[in-house]
Amino acid sequence: MLDRRTFLYGTGLTAGAVMLGACSSGEGEQSGQSKASKPAASSGKGSERKPLSPPKKLTEAPMLADQVKAGKLPELARRIPSSPYVVPHKWLEPAKYGGNLNILVPETNDLQILEYMYGHSLLRFLNDALDIGPGLVESFESNEDASEWTLHFRKGLHWSDGQPWTTADIMFWWEDMVLNTDHTEVPPDEAKSGKGTVMKMTAPDEYTLVLTYDAPAPLTPMRLAGYVNRGNGSTWMEPKHYLKQYHPRYNKSVSKNWASADGEFEKKRNQVQTPGCPVMTGWVLKSYKEGRQAVWERNPYYWVVDREGRQLPNVDQITFRANKDVEVGKLQIQQGKVDYVHGPFTGLTLGDVSGFKQTEKRSGMQLFFWDSGTGTGSMFFFNYDYEDPKMRALVRKPKFRQALSYAFKREDARKQIYFNTGELSTGTMSPKAKEYQSGAEGQKVYKQWRDSYVKYDPDKAKALLDELGLKDTNGDGKREMPDGSPLAIRLDFPADTGTEHQQKNNMLKRDWEAVGLTVKLNPVAPEGYGDQWANGKLASQCAWEVSSGPDHLAQVAWMVPVEPSRWAPLEGQMYNLRGTPAEKEQLDVDPFKRTPPRMAPEKGGPIDRLWKLYDQAKLEPDEIRRRQIAFQMVKIHIEEGPFFMGTIANTPAVMLAHKDLRNVPRKENLSQGGFVNPWQHPTPAVYDPETYFWQNPDKHIT
Repeated sequence: MLDRRTFLYGTGLTAGAVMLGACSSGEGEQSGQSKASKPAASSGKGSERKPLSPPKKLTEAPMLADQVKAGKLPELARRIPSSPYVVPHKWLEPAKYGGNLNILVPETNDLQILEYMYGHSLLRFLNDALDIGPGLVESFESNEDASEWTLHFRKGLHWSDGQPWTTADIMFWWEDMVLNTDHTEVPPDEAKSGKGTVMKMTAPDEYTLVLTYDAPAPLTPMRLAGYVNRGNGSTWMEPKHYLKQYHPRYNKSVSKNWASADGEFEKKRNQVQTPGCPVMTGWVLKSYKEGRQAVWERNPYYWVVDREGRQLPNVDQITFRANKDVEVGKLQIQQGKVDYVHGPFTGLTLGDVSGFKQTEKRSGMQLFFWDSGTGTGSMFFFNYDYEDPKMRALVRKPKFRQALSYAFKREDARKQIYFNTGELSTGTMSPKAKEYQSGAEGQKVYKQWRDSYVKYDPDKAKALLDELGLKDTNGDGKREMPDGSPLAIRLDFPADTGTEHQQKNNMLKRDWEAVGLTVKLNPVAPEGYGDQWANGKLASQCAWEVSSGPDHLAQVAWMVPVEPSRWAPLEGQMYNLRGTPAEKEQLDVDPFKRTPPRMAPEKGGPIDRLWKLYDQAKLEPDEIRRRQIAFQMVKIHIEEGPFFMGTIANTPAVMLAHKDLRNVPRKENLSQGGFVNPWQHPTPAVYDPETYFWQNPDKHIT
């Protein structure tokens, strides 16, 4: 029996594509539903770029007002800052309090849950990362060369248990965890200068933090806004009043293994699994059932309000319902057991669109799309540092990689996997990146990279392969190495890779074999995949995608090998260890036998030049000059790449929301149509789910 995806691809592709196009505007209307009744957000687009003034009048949820009357809570003005953060989104409409929101997630302990909450972040991305706004930090400034940053926090912040939040909570994280060699926490990138040395942090008072670097650190605000602190990314704070009882500096009776993963300290600080752990987010964990559900209730001390002065969140409770089985999850959505679904978290693809549209009336779930922001779609890249010297020498030749790009018929992937959405791409950083939004020059550079080797030209591919001496020398119809030895391209991918990547891999095999190459699909056990890659034992990776932003330098690993998980792992590891004793150690040992395996780039080669440009950019306070440096890096990718090979850029991300749920923005409400895929731009947290509300909250209690 054909599954829905196979059916759509085999016989209903055209109908599916038409249906996708019909609902891609973000309207999400049911058939026969009047426009007056649809729950789309208001017509406002984007967010205010300047902070909004505090509202003159404050209001709170009825359940909290009742607790104030009963003497169980302080009045609202004593629970939130004198200058609370005012959500600046233009699409928001006046809201109502109440109700429960059911959200589908793969795991109850998954850190994806915190991608719905931006409350711990010092700064926040706005307008799909084109702007940076305040967060816990109300204002900030730097000296002239950006080597010292002063952060001014809001006065009157509280943890969810009512205890005051102060800079002591950041200093606890810094001094008692990051700088404490007994703990595994390490200094994050934003805590290092452009030279890679760790900053000095001081707290002159409870509301001021000073970050002092030994060199310019102009990317600091961008990095402080990225990810979700205490979730995906460095924590930057911990509730000192709560955790110090589990820390040996403050409690001498604490055991020696206090910092181990299963120690009391780590368990107690886990706000995703431990009810009672104080948080700064809009909701706080109320109950937890492993593998089944996690219930989060409103935080009475949440420090964020809307324009009308309503303390957020609007929804009383969120119930995260876990289901690892994608097909079962789809069924739950179609049966109306879920209220809100962030598709990328749950394995939904464009192949599922038709099924959700057909059950929309029964489920009450309306389908819409945000732009993914991907620069590649499903991608492919060789291991530039592969352990086999003959193959390593070949994959380092630009003409070989360019030939494979010309041989790939991307239009088939666009039709069969992405339903004629997105744009053909050689593979770039995210098209949403700030550099590409800087005017005509930015768009020109993006298109040059996107189109550099995107054309389907098998004859040109064959000519390049011939030029490299990769010819059929034994008459078996397959190309051999120049010395006549066998040549086989191995497509390595984790065995649990999703259908999207597997379909693309099959297309690569078909197209590359059509130009005379031998191609082998090689599923690898997910356990240990990363270690094998970092050690140079895997030949390629073909189950990832690139969507890094909000600019080329904030998350640079795809542009420049600076760590061991991307296209040049051993050279990335060498960069990662620069400035440490390990950089000068084991130089007389085979790079693949060093601990960890690492190698220096070829002098004057592309990686060596990319390193130098990145080092220069990290020290450049002027944004325009940094942009020009980024474009020089792109030029290397164009002329000597592709180092990673894309398929289709900026494909739609599937989203679903109940028709009664309001303030969920549609594509037309967002400055760049959405920017979903990069972890660094935490979605949907950037759109403040705390502002979502039920038009009829009494109908959504469970």
